[in-house]
Amino acid sequence: MNRFIRLIPRLDIKGPNLVKGIQLEGLRVLGNPDLFAKEYYRAGACELFYMDVVASLYERNSLVSMISNIAQDIFIPITVGGGLRSLEDIQKVLNNGADKVALNTAVIRRPQLISEASNKFGSSTIVVCIEAIRQPDGKYLAFIDNGREHTGVDVFQWAKEAENLGAGEIVITAVDREGSGSGFDVELVGRVSDLVKVPVVAHGGASSVDDIVQLVQQTNVNGVAVASIFHYDLITKINTLQQTKSEGNTRFLQENRAFQKIKPVSLSAVVEELKKYNIVCRSV
Repeated sequence: MNRFIRLIPRLDIKGPNLVKGIQLEGLRVLGNPDLFAKEYYRAGACELFYMDVVASLYERNSLVSMISNIAQDIFIPITVGGGLRSLEDIQKVLNNGADKVALNTAVIRRPQLISEASNKFGSSTIVVCIEAIRQPDGKYLAFIDNGREHTGVDVFQWAKEAENLGAGEIVITAVDREGSGSGFDVELVGRVSDLVKVPVVAHGGASSVDDIVQLVQQTNVNGVAVASIFHYDLITKINTLQQTKSEGNTRFLQENRAFQKIKPVSLSAVVEELKKYNIVCRSV
């Protein structure tokens, strides 16, 4: 029997650029996000997930024009997150091409916003992002502001509360794994996906297609949001397409030892590899 999964490239955005870091820090420019998004769409991505990674600093999401433009060229669901604080903020990004919104800081501070947004826009539109960091005592606590600000909120209690308040989906990020290539936190993802009935998307830690296979086989996760292994594979192609100049910073990929764990692979190659394990990628 086939297992269905959503394969979702995550694009972290700072200003006009696609960026990537480790543990949501140390951001490096990779290039023009529009080029990456179009290539992922052609390769068969189920969805795209855009995150404004500096939105918390300015308390606003700056992706409206970017999403409005790319939505004219790609026809798969787009989730947008970062700096969305109110129903008005949510309405604005939805009006400009987003299909779903991802909320973290605002709903940690005022959980009722989940219910208000779900009632107005529909629960399937509202995604709650949980940035989890495992503590020395084994507990998982939720953080905000790209994993920088401690909240003291228990991840599993918060996931269940978010579901009860009307969240239609949960994205769980293992901050201490993100960008490191050390593999998914299978325990974290497994516990969250077993706890709630809404779809769960895992993010943070993928070093290879094997990590994705292992996660899907060992948990009830519904989707996987991936950045590093796709971006680092595609950046060479993007630079080839850009005949005039190198669009992104490729030098750090060779110089930083942390990236030795990551085995870049194309999205289309992952889709084909997953089929060998009866894992089928599709939008739902």
